[in-house]
Amino acid sequence: MKRLVAFTVLFLFMSAAAFGATAKPVVVATHAVLGEFVQAVGGDFVDVVTIIPSGFCPSHYDLRPSDIAAVSQASLILYSGFEAWMNTLVSSVGHPVMTIQLAGDWSTPEAAIDKVNAIEAALAELLPNDAEIFKANSSAYEQKLRSLAADLKDKAAALSVDDVRVLCMQWQVSFVSWLGFDVVATYGIPESLSLKDLVALAKTGKEQGVQLVIDNLQSGIDFGAKLAREVDAVHVVLSNFPGALPNTATVLDLFKRNADSLFSAIAPVE
Repeated sequence: MKRLVAFTVLFLFMSAAAFGATAKPVVVATHAVLGEFVQAVGGDFVDVVTIIPSGFCPSHYDLRPSDIAAVSQASLILYSGFEAWMNTLVSSVGHPVMTIQLAGDWSTPEAAIDKVNAIEAALAELLPNDAEIFKANSSAYEQKLRSLAADLKDKAAALSVDDVRVLCMQWQVSFVSWLGFDVVATYGIPESLSLKDLVALAKTGKEQGVQLVIDNLQSGIDFGAKLAREVDAVHVVLSNFPGALPNTATVLDLFKRNADSLFSAIAPVE
């Protein structure tokens, strides 16, 4: 019995020592995009906890007890603003925690870079001694985004996408417009739309010679599919989050996949 007690005490002591030696600030990101950005900038200097799994629609996610436990030691929480449960999350931490809202979308490389730079500043405030490392990591990730952006823009120009008229779900307008497509009308989430909306959009699409109806996976795609049939246009489905479509493990992959889906829909058949 004494040996068991002694072993238990020794185990707890060693565990505590190991934890103290390796503990890093816990940075909580409410969804996968912010989690990826934090990991890219913070590297091995932070532990990243992502609440909403990659590919999961945020509007359909409810906090779980395991999420509350995961953020109990948080030093920084980053969120977008659409998370209805943020007050519950922050109050569950139990101690003052730096909480930063990174509002707006990340649907273009430039918008993503803005988020990355904001995260760099937050981590530099949290760990000022490592600020130069965060700056270097941020610059490296930004360069990847800019390189991909230039490549996608070149492909868009070669395909003359500015001559292609489209109807677009509002959550994909930023990316589609950034590539240069001519967005003649937009529509909201399917549950807010009626048959009257479908008829009006179809009329606009036919009058404007729309070639594509561009949908957003996370908001539902049935309305867009019906609209595409009415207009006799190609229905293209894009995503706002990595992991929801094949070969989109990262935000960089997501930009490329979304762009390639659009390019394939208008590329001449060889």
